[in-house]
Amino acid sequence: MRIGVLTSSRADYGIYLPLLQKMKNDSFFEMEIIAFGTHLSKGHGYTLSDIQKDGYNCIHKIASLISNDDEQSIASSYGLTVLKFADFWENHKYDLILCLGDRFEMSSAVQAGIPFGVKFAHIHGGETTLGAIDNIYRHQISLASLLHFTATDVFSEKIKSLIGSSEGIITVGALSLNDIKKFIPLEKTTFFYKFAIPNEEFALVTFHPETISLQDNVRYAQEMKNAMTVISEKLFLVITMPNADTQGSIYREAIQELKNDLPNRILLIENFGKINYFSAMYYAKILIGNTSSGILEAASFGKYVINVGDRQKGRVQSGNVLNCEFEESAIILATNEAIKLNKYDGENVYFKSDAVNNIIKILKEFL
Repeated sequence: MRIGVLTSSRADYGIYLPLLQKMKNDSFFEMEIIAFGTHLSKGHGYTLSDIQKDGYNCIHKIASLISNDDEQSIASSYGLTVLKFADFWENHKYDLILCLGDRFEMSSAVQAGIPFGVKFAHIHGGETTLGAIDNIYRHQISLASLLHFTATDVFSEKIKSLIGSSEGIITVGALSLNDIKKFIPLEKTTFFYKFAIPNEEFALVTFHPETISLQDNVRYAQEMKNAMTVISEKLFLVITMPNADTQGSIYREAIQELKNDLPNRILLIENFGKINYFSAMYYAKILIGNTSSGILEAASFGKYVINVGDRQKGRVQSGNVLNCEFEESAIILATNEAIKLNKYDGENVYFKSDAVNNIIKILKEFL
Protein backbone atom coordinates (compact mmCIF):
# COMPACT_ATOMS: atom_id res chain seq x y z
CA MET A 1 0.00 0.00 0.00
CA ARG A 2 1.51 3.31 -1.07
CA ILE A 3 0.62 5.84 1.60
CA GLY A 4 1.56 9.49 1.94
CA VAL A 5 1.70 11.38 5.23
CA LEU A 6 1.06 15.13 5.26
CA THR A 7 2.91 16.89 8.07
CA SER A 8 3.05 20.68 8.30
CA SER A 9 4.33 21.39 11.82
CA ARG A 10 6.21 20.10 14.85
CA ALA A 11 2.83 19.59 16.56
CA ASP A 12 1.25 17.19 14.08
CA TYR A 13 4.51 15.30 13.53
CA GLY A 14 4.81 14.62 17.26
CA ILE A 15 1.25 13.29 17.31
CA TYR A 16 1.82 11.10 14.24
CA LEU A 17 5.10 9.65 15.56
CA PRO A 18 3.95 6.38 17.21
CA LEU A 19 1.92 5.55 14.08
CA LEU A 20 4.76 6.40 11.71
CA GLN A 21 7.23 4.30 13.66
CA LYS A 22 4.94 1.28 13.45
CA MET A 23 4.14 1.77 9.75
CA LYS A 24 7.81 2.26 8.86
CA ASN A 25 8.54 -1.29 10.06
CA ASP A 26 5.50 -2.87 8.41
CA SER A 27 6.18 -4.21 4.90
CA PHE A 28 2.51 -3.71 3.98
CA PHE A 29 3.11 0.04 3.76
CA GLU A 30 5.23 1.91 1.25
CA MET A 31 5.25 5.16 3.21
CA GLU A 32 6.35 8.60 2.02
CA ILE A 33 6.51 11.71 4.19
CA ILE A 34 5.28 14.98 2.66
CA ALA A 35 6.79 17.79 4.77
CA PHE A 36 5.73 21.41 4.33
CA GLY A 37 4.58 24.41 6.38
CA THR A 38 6.72 25.40 9.36
CA HIS A 39 8.90 22.30 9.02
CA LEU A 40 10.85 24.24 6.39
CA SER A 41 10.91 27.53 8.31
CA LYS A 42 14.14 28.48 10.07
CA GLY A 43 12.12 30.95 12.14
CA HIS A 44 10.19 28.02 13.62
CA GLY A 45 13.16 25.74 14.30
CA TYR A 46 13.48 24.07 10.86
CA THR A 47 11.93 20.87 12.21
CA LEU A 48 12.48 19.10 8.90
CA SER A 49 15.82 18.07 10.42
CA ASP A 50 13.97 16.11 13.14
CA ILE A 51 12.03 14.20 10.48
CA GLN A 52 15.20 13.43 8.55
CA LYS A 53 16.85 12.01 11.68
CA ASP A 54 14.04 9.44 11.97
CA GLY A 55 15.23 7.66 8.85
CA TYR A 56 12.36 7.51 6.36
CA ASN A 57 13.01 6.18 2.87
CA CYS A 58 11.31 9.08 1.14
CA ILE A 59 10.68 12.67 2.32
CA HIS A 60 9.10 15.18 -0.05
CA LYS A 61 9.74 18.85 0.80
CA ILE A 62 7.29 21.57 -0.25
CA ALA A 63 8.03 25.18 0.75
CA SER A 64 5.04 27.53 0.60
CA LEU A 65 4.93 29.75 3.70
CA ILE A 66 5.26 33.53 3.52
CA SER A 67 7.21 34.80 6.53
CA ASN A 68 4.70 37.44 7.65
CA ASP A 69 1.63 36.43 9.68
CA ASP A 70 -0.90 39.17 8.95
CA GLU A 71 -4.22 38.18 7.39
CA GLN A 72 -3.13 38.84 3.80
CA SER A 73 0.07 36.83 4.23
CA ILE A 74 -1.79 33.86 5.73
CA ALA A 75 -4.28 33.93 2.85
CA SER A 76 -1.42 34.19 0.36
CA SER A 77 0.38 31.27 2.01
CA TYR A 78 -2.84 29.27 1.77
CA GLY A 79 -3.11 30.03 -1.95
CA LEU A 80 0.57 29.31 -2.59
CA THR A 81 0.27 25.98 -0.78
CA VAL A 82 -2.70 25.05 -2.99
CA LEU A 83 -0.65 25.89 -6.10
CA LYS A 84 2.36 23.87 -4.94
CA PHE A 85 0.18 20.87 -4.09
CA ALA A 86 -1.68 21.10 -7.40
CA ASP A 87 1.65 20.25 -9.03
CA PHE A 88 2.44 17.63 -6.39
CA TRP A 89 -0.85 15.75 -6.70
CA GLU A 90 -0.55 15.84 -10.48
CA ASN A 91 2.79 14.04 -10.32
CA HIS A 92 2.44 11.77 -7.26
CA LYS A 93 -0.22 9.09 -6.82
CA TYR A 94 -1.06 7.25 -3.61
CA ASP A 95 -3.54 4.69 -2.37
CA LEU A 96 -4.26 6.90 0.65
CA ILE A 97 -3.03 10.13 2.24
CA LEU A 98 -2.95 10.66 6.01
CA CYS A 99 -3.71 14.17 7.24
CA LEU A 100 -4.02 15.42 10.80
CA GLY A 101 -5.56 18.25 12.71
CA ASP A 102 -6.61 21.72 11.73
CA ARG A 103 -3.75 23.88 10.47
CA PHE A 104 -4.44 26.20 7.52
CA GLU A 105 -1.49 24.65 5.65
CA MET A 106 -3.01 21.18 6.10
CA SER A 107 -6.36 22.43 4.86
CA SER A 108 -4.85 23.95 1.72
CA ALA A 109 -2.91 20.78 0.87
CA VAL A 110 -6.10 18.74 1.23
CA GLN A 111 -8.25 21.18 -0.75
CA ALA A 112 -5.77 21.00 -3.64
CA GLY A 113 -6.24 17.22 -3.74
CA ILE A 114 -10.03 17.28 -4.22
CA PRO A 115 -10.04 17.71 -8.04
CA PHE A 116 -7.50 14.87 -8.31
CA GLY A 117 -9.68 12.45 -6.34
CA VAL A 118 -7.04 12.03 -3.65
CA LYS A 119 -8.24 9.72 -0.87
CA PHE A 120 -7.65 11.24 2.56
CA ALA A 121 -7.79 9.75 6.06
CA HIS A 122 -8.21 12.48 8.68
CA ILE A 123 -6.93 12.14 12.25
CA HIS A 124 -8.37 14.33 15.05
CA GLY A 125 -11.40 15.56 13.14
CA GLY A 126 -14.73 16.54 14.64
CA GLU A 127 -13.23 18.66 17.42
CA THR A 128 -14.40 22.18 18.17
CA THR A 129 -12.22 25.20 18.96
CA LEU A 130 -14.47 28.24 18.92
CA GLY A 131 -11.63 30.70 19.58
CA ALA A 132 -9.59 29.67 16.55
CA ILE A 133 -10.23 29.88 12.82
CA ASP A 134 -8.70 26.39 12.72
CA ASN A 135 -12.20 25.19 13.58
CA ILE A 136 -13.19 25.94 9.97
CA TYR A 137 -10.07 24.37 8.49
CA ARG A 138 -10.60 21.18 10.51
CA HIS A 139 -14.13 20.73 9.22
CA GLN A 140 -13.00 21.44 5.65
CA ILE A 141 -10.50 18.61 5.95
CA SER A 142 -13.14 16.27 7.34
CA LEU A 143 -15.49 17.02 4.45
CA ALA A 144 -12.75 16.07 1.98
CA SER A 145 -11.84 12.80 3.73
CA LEU A 146 -13.04 9.21 3.36
CA LEU A 147 -11.74 7.89 6.69
CA HIS A 148 -11.97 9.64 10.05
CA PHE A 149 -9.97 8.60 13.13
CA THR A 150 -11.41 10.59 16.04
CA ALA A 151 -10.35 11.02 19.65
CA THR A 152 -13.77 10.64 21.33
CA ASP A 153 -17.28 9.48 20.49
CA VAL A 154 -18.45 13.09 20.78
CA PHE A 155 -16.21 14.02 17.87
CA SER A 156 -17.35 11.01 15.86
CA GLU A 157 -20.91 12.26 16.21
CA LYS A 158 -19.81 15.73 15.06
CA ILE A 159 -18.32 14.31 11.86
CA LYS A 160 -21.43 12.22 11.32
CA SER A 161 -23.49 15.41 11.40
CA LEU A 162 -21.03 17.16 9.05
CA ILE A 163 -20.90 14.51 6.35
CA GLY A 164 -24.38 13.08 6.81
CA SER A 165 -23.13 9.52 7.26
CA SER A 166 -21.50 7.27 9.86
CA GLU A 167 -19.43 5.42 7.24
CA GLY A 168 -15.67 5.51 7.70
CA ILE A 169 -15.79 7.12 11.18
CA ILE A 170 -13.83 5.29 13.88
CA THR A 171 -13.17 6.45 17.45
CA VAL A 172 -9.57 5.48 18.31
CA GLY A 173 -8.62 7.98 21.04
CA ALA A 174 -5.87 10.59 20.90
CA LEU A 175 -2.99 9.20 18.85
CA SER A 176 -0.32 10.98 20.88
CA LEU A 177 -1.41 9.00 23.97
CA ASN A 178 -0.82 5.61 22.34
CA ASP A 179 2.32 4.76 24.34
CA ILE A 180 1.72 7.13 27.24
CA LYS A 181 1.64 4.39 29.90
CA LYS A 182 5.05 3.20 28.73
CA PHE A 183 6.57 6.68 28.49
CA ILE A 184 9.81 7.13 30.42
CA PRO A 185 10.89 10.78 30.76
CA LEU A 186 14.48 11.89 30.56
CA GLU A 187 16.17 11.51 33.95
CA LYS A 188 15.30 14.64 35.94
CA THR A 189 18.82 15.92 36.58
CA THR A 190 19.73 15.29 32.93
CA PHE A 191 16.63 17.11 31.70
CA PHE A 192 17.11 20.13 33.95
CA TYR A 193 20.80 20.37 33.02
CA LYS A 194 20.14 19.96 29.29
CA PHE A 195 17.87 23.01 29.22
CA ALA A 196 19.47 25.01 32.05
CA ILE A 197 16.34 24.87 34.19
CA PRO A 198 17.00 25.80 37.83
CA ASN A 199 16.28 23.16 40.46
CA GLU A 200 12.84 24.46 41.38
CA GLU A 201 9.21 24.08 40.36
CA PHE A 202 8.32 25.38 36.91
CA ALA A 203 5.27 26.00 34.77
CA LEU A 204 5.13 24.82 31.16
CA VAL A 205 3.63 27.71 29.19
CA THR A 206 2.28 27.88 25.62
CA PHE A 207 0.20 30.71 24.20
CA HIS A 208 -1.17 31.04 20.67
CA PRO A 209 -3.26 33.89 19.20
CA GLU A 210 -7.03 33.74 19.25
CA THR A 211 -7.53 33.84 15.51
CA ILE A 212 -11.27 34.50 15.80
CA SER A 213 -10.59 37.62 17.93
CA LEU A 214 -7.94 39.36 15.85
CA GLN A 215 -8.83 42.79 17.24
CA ASP A 216 -8.04 41.60 20.79
CA ASN A 217 -4.66 39.90 20.37
CA VAL A 218 -2.53 42.96 21.14
CA ARG A 219 -4.36 43.31 24.46
CA TYR A 220 -4.29 39.57 25.14
CA ALA A 221 -0.53 39.41 24.56
CA GLN A 222 -0.03 42.21 27.08
CA GLU A 223 -2.32 40.49 29.60
CA MET A 224 -0.26 37.32 29.12
CA LYS A 225 3.00 39.19 29.65
CA ASN A 226 1.74 40.94 32.78
CA ALA A 227 0.43 37.70 34.29
CA MET A 228 3.61 35.77 33.50
CA THR A 229 5.69 38.51 35.12
CA VAL A 230 3.82 38.00 38.40
CA ILE A 231 3.71 34.20 38.16
CA SER A 232 7.47 34.05 37.52
CA GLU A 233 7.98 35.18 41.13
CA LYS A 234 6.58 31.80 42.26
CA LEU A 235 7.44 29.49 39.36
CA PHE A 236 10.19 29.38 36.79
CA LEU A 237 8.61 29.60 33.31
CA VAL A 238 9.43 27.26 30.43
CA ILE A 239 7.72 28.85 27.43
CA THR A 240 7.30 27.11 24.08
CA MET A 241 6.91 29.54 21.20
CA PRO A 242 3.73 30.00 19.11
CA ASN A 243 3.11 28.31 15.76
CA ALA A 244 2.68 30.19 12.48
CA ASP A 245 -0.83 31.48 13.15
CA THR A 246 -2.30 34.79 12.14
CA GLN A 247 -0.81 37.45 14.48
CA GLY A 248 1.45 34.91 16.17
CA SER A 249 4.28 37.47 15.98
CA ILE A 250 2.40 39.68 18.46
CA TYR A 251 2.80 36.96 21.09
CA ARG A 252 6.37 36.21 20.05
CA GLU A 253 7.31 39.84 20.58
CA ALA A 254 5.63 39.96 24.01
CA ILE A 255 7.32 36.71 25.05
CA GLN A 256 10.71 37.99 23.91
CA GLU A 257 10.16 41.21 25.90
CA LEU A 258 9.33 39.05 28.91
CA LYS A 259 12.57 37.14 28.46
CA ASN A 260 14.52 40.40 28.16
CA ASP A 261 12.91 41.72 31.35
CA LEU A 262 13.37 38.49 33.33
CA PRO A 263 16.32 36.63 31.79
CA ASN A 264 16.86 34.44 34.85
CA ARG A 265 13.21 33.39 35.23
CA ILE A 266 12.31 32.48 31.65
CA LEU A 267 13.38 29.71 29.26
CA LEU A 268 12.22 30.04 25.64
CA ILE A 269 11.94 26.91 23.50
CA GLU A 270 11.34 27.01 19.74
CA ASN A 271 11.06 23.24 19.30
CA PHE A 272 11.32 20.73 22.15
CA GLY A 273 10.62 17.56 20.17
CA LYS A 274 8.19 15.01 21.55
CA ILE A 275 10.38 13.29 24.17
CA ASN A 276 11.64 16.57 25.59
CA TYR A 277 8.17 18.11 25.56
CA PHE A 278 6.60 15.14 27.31
CA SER A 279 9.48 15.18 29.82
CA ALA A 280 8.80 18.87 30.44
CA MET A 281 5.12 18.07 31.00
CA TYR A 282 6.07 15.22 33.34
CA TYR A 283 8.25 17.45 35.55
CA ALA A 284 6.18 20.66 35.35
CA LYS A 285 4.13 21.77 38.34
CA ILE A 286 1.30 23.01 36.09
CA LEU A 287 0.58 24.00 32.48
CA ILE A 288 -0.56 27.48 31.50
CA GLY A 289 -1.83 28.72 28.12
CA ASN A 290 -4.28 27.86 25.37
CA THR A 291 -2.70 24.95 23.53
CA SER A 292 -4.41 21.68 22.64
CA SER A 293 -1.79 19.59 24.46
CA GLY A 294 -3.10 20.95 27.75
CA ILE A 295 -6.52 19.60 26.88
CA LEU A 296 -5.54 16.32 25.21
CA GLU A 297 -2.41 15.11 27.00
CA ALA A 298 -1.80 16.80 30.36
CA ALA A 299 -4.34 14.67 32.24
CA SER A 300 -2.30 11.55 31.46
CA PHE A 301 0.65 13.17 33.27
CA GLY A 302 -1.47 14.06 36.30
CA LYS A 303 -1.12 17.78 35.63
CA TYR A 304 -3.57 20.60 36.16
CA VAL A 305 -3.93 23.06 33.30
CA ILE A 306 -4.83 26.75 33.27
CA ASN A 307 -6.74 27.02 29.98
CA VAL A 308 -6.83 30.70 29.06
CA GLY A 309 -9.46 32.33 26.87
CA ASP A 310 -11.57 30.85 24.09
CA ARG A 311 -9.06 29.24 21.70
CA GLN A 312 -9.87 25.73 22.98
CA LYS A 313 -13.51 26.49 23.81
CA GLY A 314 -15.75 23.66 22.67
CA ARG A 315 -13.25 20.83 23.15
CA VAL A 316 -14.20 18.04 25.52
CA GLN A 317 -12.23 18.44 28.77
CA SER A 318 -11.04 16.13 31.52
CA GLY A 319 -11.28 17.15 35.17
CA ASN A 320 -7.78 18.64 35.27
CA VAL A 321 -8.64 21.80 33.30
CA LEU A 322 -9.20 25.13 35.04
CA ASN A 323 -10.67 27.66 32.59
CA CYS A 324 -10.18 31.40 32.93
CA GLU A 325 -10.62 34.61 30.99
CA PHE A 326 -7.76 36.09 28.96
CA GLU A 327 -7.08 38.67 31.64
CA GLU A 328 -4.10 39.19 33.94
CA SER A 329 -5.81 38.84 37.32
CA ALA A 330 -7.87 35.83 36.18
CA ILE A 331 -4.75 33.99 34.96
CA ILE A 332 -2.92 34.73 38.21
CA LEU A 333 -5.89 33.66 40.35
CA ALA A 334 -6.35 30.37 38.46
CA THR A 335 -2.61 29.68 38.67
CA ASN A 336 -2.57 30.24 42.43
CA GLU A 337 -5.48 27.81 42.78
CA ALA A 338 -3.76 25.17 40.66
CA ILE A 339 -0.49 25.43 42.58
CA LYS A 340 -2.33 24.40 45.75
CA LEU A 341 -3.71 21.22 44.17
CA ASN A 342 -2.09 17.82 44.39
CA LYS A 343 -1.48 15.59 41.38
CA TYR A 344 -4.56 15.07 39.20
CA ASP A 345 -5.62 11.43 39.51
CA GLY A 346 -8.76 11.38 37.36
CA GLU A 347 -9.27 9.96 33.88
CA ASN A 348 -8.18 11.38 30.54
CA VAL A 349 -11.26 11.35 28.31
CA TYR A 350 -9.02 11.28 25.23
CA PHE A 351 -7.27 8.02 26.07
CA LYS A 352 -8.18 4.72 24.45
CA SER A 353 -5.79 1.78 24.39
CA ASP A 354 -4.16 0.54 21.19
CA ALA A 355 -4.86 3.59 19.01
CA VAL A 356 -1.99 2.82 16.62
CA ASN A 357 -2.86 -0.84 16.09
CA ASN A 358 -6.50 0.03 15.58
CA ILE A 359 -5.64 2.60 12.92
CA ILE A 360 -3.30 0.21 11.12
CA LYS A 361 -5.95 -2.52 11.18
CA ILE A 362 -8.50 -0.17 9.60
CA LEU A 363 -6.01 1.05 6.98
CA LYS A 364 -5.28 -2.51 5.89
CA GLU A 365 -8.98 -3.34 5.72
CA PHE A 366 -9.65 -0.18 3.71
CA LEU A 367 -7.77 -1.62 0.72
